[in-house]
Amino acid sequence: MANRRIYLYDSSLRSGSQQGGGSFSAADKLAIAEALDGLGLDYVEGGQPGLGSDDNTLFAAAPKFDHARLTALSRLQSLGGSAATDPTLSRARASGARVVSLAGTASERRARAQFGAEAREHIDMIAESVSHIAGWAEEAMFLCGDFFTGFRADAHYALECAATAYIHGARWVVLCDSNGGTLPHEIAEIVEEVSKALPSSHIGIECLNDSGNGVAGSLAAVRAGAHQVHGTFNGLGVRCGNADLATLIPNLALKMGYETGVTAEKLSRLSAVSQLFDARLNQPSQARAPFVGGHAFSHGEGLYGAATPETAERMEHVDPQAVGNQRHIAAEEEADQGNYLARLTALGLEADPEDPATLRLFETLQENERNGLDYGGAEASFELLVRKSLGLLPNFFRLDSFRVIDERRIDARGNLVTLSEASVRVQVGQSRHMMVAEGAGPVHALDVALRKALADVYPALGDLRLIDYKVRILNSEGGTKARIRVMIDSTDGVDNWSTVGVSDNVIDASYSALNDGIAYKLLRDDLKQRENGGN
Repeated sequence: MANRRIYLYDSSLRSGSQQGGGSFSAADKLAIAEALDGLGLDYVEGGQPGLGSDDNTLFAAAPKFDHARLTALSRLQSLGGSAATDPTLSRARASGARVVSLAGTASERRARAQFGAEAREHIDMIAESVSHIAGWAEEAMFLCGDFFTGFRADAHYALECAATAYIHGARWVVLCDSNGGTLPHEIAEIVEEVSKALPSSHIGIECLNDSGNGVAGSLAAVRAGAHQVHGTFNGLGVRCGNADLATLIPNLALKMGYETGVTAEKLSRLSAVSQLFDARLNQPSQARAPFVGGHAFSHGEGLYGAATPETAERMEHVDPQAVGNQRHIAAEEEADQGNYLARLTALGLEADPEDPATLRLFETLQENERNGLDYGGAEASFELLVRKSLGLLPNFFRLDSFRVIDERRIDARGNLVTLSEASVRVQVGQSRHMMVAEGAGPVHALDVALRKALADVYPALGDLRLIDYKVRILNSEGGTKARIRVMIDSTDGVDNWSTVGVSDNVIDASYSALNDGIAYKLLRDDLKQRENGGN
């Protein structure tokens, strides 16, 4: 293949809410979209405009990407209607997205079941819908659902659906293995046949993972001529999920030598992005996931004895640092610190790996992570810890104590009344501040009290607000005494950031995340002031 450029399309933000194991909030979607753009993906699908408030929020926010293109999903126009007046297509246009993916089918049977359309009617719907989108969007795509099953049933009709979309202006015609049951060699053979009818530079592939072949089928399609690959991070999606981009991307780049928007430098963020998805879904990461899992480069006692750095390196199919992971040698309890150093560099902080302060920082990070402090989705807490350990964090304030009181009672009228009250004592410089506040729950009361106590000294905290709050039990066997991790998303109306706290006490864990959220806001303001010369 002369053209080695492969374009990457992520549909995680839609598929994440389809798996039944959790969903993304609006704050989650914004954070993930920015991370995918930073990784170098070409297309980030925001979902179907008008389908849910979180999808609408993402499109309304119009995130400013450096590389990716925010893409809207839409179904074809309704049977018997007009593309120009179809409400679904109109919502796609009103979303502001300049790229639209149109979902159709390449199967006569599915056209009747899904759209109520006969074979020729469905072809006409494809032609009109694609022409309409191509008339105003920068790019139109057509998702040929059920393509491989449709091709086996009637190859002529499946090819006609694909060709119709291309002829009427589709930049990409995406061949979808919608039931995930087509084997890689079958996908390769069919993609080769399609490449005889359409330019391979306009062919994409989307494989589901029902037979465990999502990644293998996608790679086979690329070898056969496809130039765009659809997938999700960590294999999110219905049933068994989609092809996992966290596995696909390094295979394409490191194993097969294809060029993508994910440069070698950006590829080192891969593990962090994978962890971000799990953190946002409030679920544990898969330790044995290829490339990005915690055990992917873990070495212990084996057939030839205990692992050493030399034997471990021979057993690694890629350099762990290339994908942002690190080597673990159980026998020596050694870990490659390159991942931490890379994250420090990304923050603009230089650290000598031999310096005692840096070594202590690495030890603290490892200990915290063993205790459940997952920094993959909480970069603000990570930066605060790093700066504090290296002596680069101003002492904005210090908590002396806090108290939270929860009351639940029946009032004189027989109504259930709940009340939360928090009091905090903080020190700023030589001054002590005390504040009491009520809230809609203990965490809210604590948040209000803490910010009120600091408001006179730091009036900019008036812009700060919480936009998301997640709690996860880390050791369910602990019952009501289980260890708790809390993640909080904060914003000042300009930037968003995430913080994390861990404790056996949910209020204490919440305070840690709240404290970091406030401290990070003050740090950002302080750094901006220094950049502006103190003005």
